[in-house]
Amino acid sequence: MLTVKHPKKLIIISFIVIFIFSLCMPFLSAKAASDDSLQQIKDKKQLVVGLSADYPPYEFHQTVKGKDEIVGFDISIAQKIADDMGVKLSIKEMGFDSLLGALKTGKIDLIISGMSPTPERLKEVDFSDPYMAVEQEIVIRKTDKDKLKSTNDFSGTKVGAQKQTTQEELAQKELTGSTVTSLQKVPDLILNLKNNKIDAVVLEGPVAEAYASQDDTLTISDAKFINGGKETSVAMEKGATTLKDQVNHSIKEIKDKKLLKDYQKEANELMFQKSNFFSQYGSYFLKGTLYTIVLAAIGVFCGAIFGALLALMKLAKTRWLRWPATWYIEFVRGTPLLVQIFIVFFGTQVFGLNLSAFISGCIALSLNSAAYVAEIIRAGITAVNKGQTEAARSLGMTQNQAMRFIILPQAIKNILPALGNEFVTVIKESSIVSVIGVGELMFMTGVVQGASFKPFVPLIITSLIYFVLTFSLSRLLGIAERRFKTSD
Repeated sequence: MLTVKHPKKLIIISFIVIFIFSLCMPFLSAKAASDDSLQQIKDKKQLVVGLSADYPPYEFHQTVKGKDEIVGFDISIAQKIADDMGVKLSIKEMGFDSLLGALKTGKIDLIISGMSPTPERLKEVDFSDPYMAVEQEIVIRKTDKDKLKSTNDFSGTKVGAQKQTTQEELAQKELTGSTVTSLQKVPDLILNLKNNKIDAVVLEGPVAEAYASQDDTLTISDAKFINGGKETSVAMEKGATTLKDQVNHSIKEIKDKKLLKDYQKEANELMFQKSNFFSQYGSYFLKGTLYTIVLAAIGVFCGAIFGALLALMKLAKTRWLRWPATWYIEFVRGTPLLVQIFIVFFGTQVFGLNLSAFISGCIALSLNSAAYVAEIIRAGITAVNKGQTEAARSLGMTQNQAMRFIILPQAIKNILPALGNEFVTVIKESSIVSVIGVGELMFMTGVVQGASFKPFVPLIITSLIYFVLTFSLSRLLGIAERRFKTSD
């Protein structure tokens, strides 16, 4: 018979066991939920697929019947999988290096973006059976055709590859002696190649052939990789067995019925359709410009409100108000906006808030702008002569009344130019939210670069649009500033 000599110790041990078990429960329940991943998608009646639509013919933007659409054979595969599930397909577009983070935080259900199952990725996510096998190619300038014939010839050259891809790894391992330049978007790599910034770009066969066929100055090198073969698969959350089985079923049917050839043929027809550049892509620039203006307006408006509150907190005599405001301002001003965008976009998902890329971008820009606006407002308030406050108090005004009716109106006149500069800065900084898939101007520029195979022309158009926006805003602020001075 078991006897308990130390009941107090037993109680303590029991509490520890219960506590540890409670900590493990979320992980156990998450595992159980992941096994039911297919049913979860069916319950919400929507399959969310993440991709980077700057990779023709896999996925790219194209104007179809006057409407902007994301097309390509990866989209056809995604549609097939969604149809087999009996759910609606929803596409979420973002930078390629943001896809795995979006998958792991539940922003998307699948990644179908020409991704291959590398050992590093297999540690984080699961992959389906491969739906395509391709060889990696090296795009070079035609003038270097006779010079760069084998992988050994690339010693001392600069080679470009898309960030966090198998092409990047392949260039580092097999093009020994070369310097690898990693960028997020393929059009940027091609632009660097055309402008002699790099000497070659490692791309998948279909993508390399597409760019070489559209540009007379480019060609494909005769050099062949030892491990150049790549299998492309669908990525999903680790442990999502039911979802994986369903995806594999769809892929098997695609292979058995040889549907991929039809998908590729359709993608090629869309990729090489010809029409006037502005009639085909003008709407992209217009849409991107509107998004940029809205993002900047929301960022500055909300940032001004929150920034004013932070400024007053920092000027408060109570340290419990002053310290948090100071810490927040220093933290935001001391960290990159890109990091803050990722924290908002991915971090909120941990707390069950599935915010869209646009809302996440607005929040990040607002919180970032607030820190800078707070310092602008604080400087404007402290610049007002202290005698103004003393005069207001001598007239019987409270501290709050003096701040509201006497100090702030004078401070606003002092800080208006700085606030205008902040608005201009936010317009330009809003381009960073493109990494999470917000369709602002810079994002749309990348879309046009990928779809049109013209890496330079869209940049010129975008720079002119930014100039018009910032120049017009500066002139309007100048008029407002002169009117304020006239009213003094």
